[in-house]
Amino acid sequence: MLKKRIDILGVPVDCLDWQRTLEIIETTLLECSSAQAVIAVNPEKVIRAQRTPELLECLRRASLLIPDGIGVVVAARLLGLGKMERIAGSELMPKICAIAAQHGYGVYLFGAAPAVNEKAALRLREDFPTLQIVGRHHGYVCAPDMARVVAEINASGAAILFLALGSPRQELWMASHLAQTQVRLCQGVGGTLDVLAGVVRRAPAVVIKLHLEWLYRLLSQPRRLLRQSALPRFAVQVLSAALAGAPPGPGVTNGSGRPQ
Repeated sequence: MLKKRIDILGVPVDCLDWQRTLEIIETTLLECSSAQAVIAVNPEKVIRAQRTPELLECLRRASLLIPDGIGVVVAARLLGLGKMERIAGSELMPKICAIAAQHGYGVYLFGAAPAVNEKAALRLREDFPTLQIVGRHHGYVCAPDMARVVAEINASGAAILFLALGSPRQELWMASHLAQTQVRLCQGVGGTLDVLAGVVRRAPAVVIKLHLEWLYRLLSQPRRLLRQSALPRFAVQVLSAALAGAPPGPGVTNGSGRPQ
């Protein structure tokens, strides 16, 4: 399952387009017997990973790192690292559900508030009538109870786990617990269940097409201001590196840790 993995400001991400991403997902579900992690990378996560070694290690160990933010896509081009498409995690989840519905893979929803989790499941059943949601659990789980949730995931027979715990909690959960599960694929979906449940609205299609969804979310959710402060720091670092012609990082790999 070769893919081009690059480092942006010291943080890994895979050079992908939609076709290649979905090919990898289908191959993973068909061939892999151990749980494979799918994690979104955006400017905010790059900045956080720079100062959080545990998160950076989670990213380095992930099977698939999708370029979720347009800032990451632009940075890769400015730094001469490669071309990629934006693979929004909130758009990837429904596409994975479509694959699951087509092939009969069971899915498990773990995360978000109880009511949000329930409404998201109802919405997915409406959108994909043949989708097998074999289990679900809200995200308000104490550490001593996590083993029970893992056991429930395994007992469900799910092949796909959607993890909606927010970042970096969901990435750290993968590092601690994913190997204990029997799923084949685990995608960290952040607030996607909130969108499915209608609690949070995505930007209008024209705004998404103009790559301004980050601005729409900031204006509609002012509490995100502190989190979005990572954007200017990311932009300054990328521009500084581009102008300096600095090496992009440890190197470009093919996704298996070997330099290309």
